[in-house]
Amino acid sequence: MKLLQERIRQEGLILSDTVLKVDSFLNHQVDTQLALEIGKEFARIFGGKTITKVLTIEASGIQFAMAAAIALGVPFVYAKKKKAVTLAENVYSAPVHSFTRQETYQVSVSQKYLNPGDKVLIVDDFLATGAALVGLVDIVKESGAELMGVGCVIEKSFQEGRGLLEERGVEVHSLARIASMSPGEVHFVEDQPIIQKV
Repeated sequence: MKLLQERIRQEGLILSDTVLKVDSFLNHQVDTQLALEIGKEFARIFGGKTITKVLTIEASGIQFAMAAAIALGVPFVYAKKKKAVTLAENVYSAPVHSFTRQETYQVSVSQKYLNPGDKVLIVDDFLATGAALVGLVDIVKESGAELMGVGCVIEKSFQEGRGLLEERGVEVHSLARIASMSPGEVHFVEDQPIIQKV
């Protein structure tokens, strides 16, 4: 997605060869028009599949999951990082380690909102180590729902996340794949044509 790549080049702050800060337009202050375009792009990529729910994890994936769900005309659900008092019913859960926060937490989704008949698209803002997405994949599997794929806004292709997901047979599409980065420069993986599975 060229528009996204340009915004990363113009406004992204590369703090090291592994840390990219995009909080001016993606995950602290959000450019809502860009978020809606991202949702439309995920709907274009995955639109040939029957999807009944979009799933993400709080908090930075919510706007993109919502935009994708709007474009697909389905509800979205987000896994909670802390169990609220109101989440007293049965839940699906998985441990997730946050590279950014350097902590492990249990994410959970109410069993009321993820069912064996659901066909789920997972959407998140970043794919790096893959820990959060693997946790969501495990929750989908535990629920008995069918996973239709994973859509990521930005992927750090030089980290192990994609490999972990593909080892599990998960179809992954990222809108901006970063091959390498260092302060002042970012290199993207060349755009690959999207091949729809029939």
